[in-house]
Amino acid sequence: MKASDALRRAIPLLQEAGIADGSRDARVLLAHALGIGHDRLTLKLPDEMTGPQEALYEAALQARLARQPVAQITGRRLFWGQSFRVTRDTLDPRPETETLVAEALSQPFLKMLDLGTGTGCILLSCLKNMPMARGLGTDISDAALQVAVGNTRDLGLEARARFRKSDWFASVTGAYDLIVSNPPYIAAEEMPELAPEVRDWEPHLALTPGGDGLEPYRIIARDAPARLMPGGRLLVEIGPSQGAAVSALFTRAGLEQVRVLPDMDGRDRVVAAVKPGGDSCGCA
Repeated sequence: MKASDALRRAIPLLQEAGIADGSRDARVLLAHALGIGHDRLTLKLPDEMTGPQEALYEAALQARLARQPVAQITGRRLFWGQSFRVTRDTLDPRPETETLVAEALSQPFLKMLDLGTGTGCILLSCLKNMPMARGLGTDISDAALQVAVGNTRDLGLEARARFRKSDWFASVTGAYDLIVSNPPYIAAEEMPELAPEVRDWEPHLALTPGGDGLEPYRIIARDAPARLMPGGRLLVEIGPSQGAAVSALFTRAGLEQVRVLPDMDGRDRVVAAVKPGGDSCGCA
């Protein structure tokens, strides 16, 4: 079968299953089956597929029809210009999280802490673009930490990034001029409404803390000031309706310059704050 014929068959299957962007997914999965980059797919469409390539494409399509996320099927997700390993033990890095990375990189820093690191995409993206900085990523999941370590090797950042199992700040020592987190923040009552790709395939531990979804922010607001250098910055990703509540938590904790930042779609996405004292750029 020619690659073009396989693609022509796959697109309506995904679209009829109600999968948004089924055409794009079919192309991404075909490139994966052929073992080539997405940018080379058009050149390969006239070629005959091998038996193993056809089998791999069929398996990938069946997985997608079962609503498994594309990144889990291919094992990779592009984030902040780098390719990251993704498994069922980690969240799929999302474009809106790049809002947090952009804000982190808007000012210099030397020592960074990433709470709930998952794939390590936030920590590693920041370190890749801040050559003098070092960072620690923590997670409660051993499996997620293994993925993060693999991504660190892939990006050549072993000398500057390290990882530790920790329940939030429990095993964290030292002080940092930048603390970031994309914590679980989905309220328990919102979980049934999630897309099946998220609800059924991504780790619930990384999606929801239960209750109103705000408990991680209460912990971070309580404990982050003790781990921030004077003038150090705290950045957290939030759900679009949580800006006011998280801002209030940070203000009550004595943090200053509390701001809510929008993502590319204009939705509240990041709350930023600064510990009083020192140079607010975190480089004092």
